[in-house]
Amino acid sequence: MCYGTRIVGRYTIYFLKYRANGARIRALVLVWFGARMVSVSFLGLASGVSTLLKTAVLVVGVFEGSNVLEDGGILRPEERKTVLRIKDMAMFSGKFADTMPIVLTHDGGVVLVVGLGKESDTITESKAMELGGAVYSSLEKIKAKSATVVAPGGSELRVAYGAFLRSFKFDQYFHSKKSDNASTVQEISMLVAGDAESAKKSFDALKKAEGESVFFVRSLVSEPSNVLYPEEYSVRIQKELAPLGVEVEVLDEKRMEEKGMMALLGVGQGSTKESKLVVMKYTGAPGGGAPLAFVGKGVTFDTGGISLKPAKGMWSMKYDMGGSAVVVGLMRTLAARKAKVNAVGVVGLVENAVGGNAQRPGDIVTSMSGQTIEVLNTDAEGRLVLADALWYTQKVFSPKFIVDLATLTGAITVALGENQYAGLFSNSDSLAEQLAKAGEEVNEKLWRMPMGDAYDKMIDSPVADVQNISTKGHGADSITAAQFLQRFVNGVPWAHLDIAGVAWDDDGSAVSAKGATGFGVMLLNRFVSKYYEK
Repeated sequence: MCYGTRIVGRYTIYFLKYRANGARIRALVLVWFGARMVSVSFLGLASGVSTLLKTAVLVVGVFEGSNVLEDGGILRPEERKTVLRIKDMAMFSGKFADTMPIVLTHDGGVVLVVGLGKESDTITESKAMELGGAVYSSLEKIKAKSATVVAPGGSELRVAYGAFLRSFKFDQYFHSKKSDNASTVQEISMLVAGDAESAKKSFDALKKAEGESVFFVRSLVSEPSNVLYPEEYSVRIQKELAPLGVEVEVLDEKRMEEKGMMALLGVGQGSTKESKLVVMKYTGAPGGGAPLAFVGKGVTFDTGGISLKPAKGMWSMKYDMGGSAVVVGLMRTLAARKAKVNAVGVVGLVENAVGGNAQRPGDIVTSMSGQTIEVLNTDAEGRLVLADALWYTQKVFSPKFIVDLATLTGAITVALGENQYAGLFSNSDSLAEQLAKAGEEVNEKLWRMPMGDAYDKMIDSPVADVQNISTKGHGADSITAAQFLQRFVNGVPWAHLDIAGVAWDDDGSAVSAKGATGFGVMLLNRFVSKYYEK
C-alpha cells in the first residue's frame, strides 16, 4: 500500500510498503508527471542551407493546384524539379494539411511536402497550428529525428506551436516495454525571413506560459485515479502554481462542513479519499476591481456511486476531473505570462465511490446556499460539486463573472457529437458571445445551447427545493443540468461549458494525440487577454 507521497520538482515519490515471501518491504517509486516535448528553434533563411545539412527532413509547402514549392530558395533547381515531378506522379493536389514524404535519391535526404490549400484562403492562427500538427504527425510516421520547416510567411510562430502541442506524450508508466507511441522527433528548426531571435522569444513565451499549461492539464487528466486522488491533486496544484505567485488555499472536509457545503461532501462520502476544495488566487492588477472567476468540476474518479455506471468504459471516468484541470491550467497560464488581470479559480475535488457510507438515491442534502437538493441519481454528481463551488466563489469573491467547466453530461455528446464543440450555456449574451469568439480564434469551438423556464421546471422536486435530474421523460439532460447550476448563481454573469465531448479524444486531432486534449486552456486564455486585460 501507499502510505505517503512527496513531490520534488516534476517527480512524485511514492512511499510503498508491502509483503513479499513473508517479509515486510518498504520502497520508493519515482514517477515523473511532466511530459516530453519537442525542441523548437528559429533560424534566419540565410542560415537555412547549413542547418538543412544537419537535419533529416526539409518541410516545404505547396498551394493547391500550384507547381511552385514554398521552399525559401533552399532546394537546388534539380531537386525542386524532382520533388515536383514525384508530386505530380502521385497526384498530390496540395489540399490543406495533406502531406507526402519524398526521398531525394542522390543524397538520401527527405523532403516532406505539405499542402497549404488554396492560395486565396487566409491561413489563420488555428489553421497554421493545424499545419504544424500535421507536420509533426508526418515526421513521426517516417520516424524522422529532426526537420527544417519552411512555413508560409507570417505563420511560423503558430505552425511551430501546433507542432509543439502535437508532440505531447503521456508514456511515463511504460517499464518493461517501450511505448507504442514513442516518438523519434527531437528537434524542429523553423526558417523565418524576419528576425529569428525575436521569433524564438515569442515562441518561448507562448510555449512556457500556455503550451506547458496545456501539457500540465493533459498530464493531470491522463493520470490513473489510484495516483491522482483529491489530496494528491491538491498537492500538485500547490507545487505547480505557488512558485508562479498564485496563492493556493485548500479547504478540507471539516472546513467545508463548517461552511455548509453538504452537496459537495455528499458526493465524496462513500470514498476513503478525503474531498478537497482548492482555491487559487492570482493578482496581476492590484486595485483592478472584482476578479474574474473560473470554477471546475474535479471528480477524480466517477463510479456513478450507488447509481453504478456500466463496467464497459468506466475506466474513462478518470478524466471526470477535466473541467477542474482546465481551471488549474488557465491559472497557471495567467501567472506564467504575468497577465494584467485579477482572477480566482475554485475547484471541487472528490471521488464518487461505492461504499457503505455512499450517498443513496432519494437522499436530501442541504447546499451551502441553503437550498435543499433531492438526489435522485448519484451519477449526476458533478452538478452537486459545482453547486457549492459556485456559491462559495460568489460569496467570498463577488466576481465580475463566473465561467464554470465540467465534463458534466454524456447528453452533450448526443447533441453536439464528440470533439467538435463544447456546449455553452449562459445567462449573459455578451459573456457568451465573448467566449464563442475566443474559441473560434483558437479552434476550441463552443455552441450555445438554450435555457429557459420550461427546462427549469423539469427539475422542481416535490420534497425539496430542487432535484438533481429531470424525471420528465428523456432528453434535454445537458440543458436541465445547466438549469440546475443556474439555481446556484445569484445575480452574476455566468457561463457553463460542458466539455464532456471534447476533454478526451480517442482518435487524436491536429494538435493533440490520442487521449487528453487540454481543451479550454487556449480558449480561456484568449478570452481573458482579448476582453479583460488592462
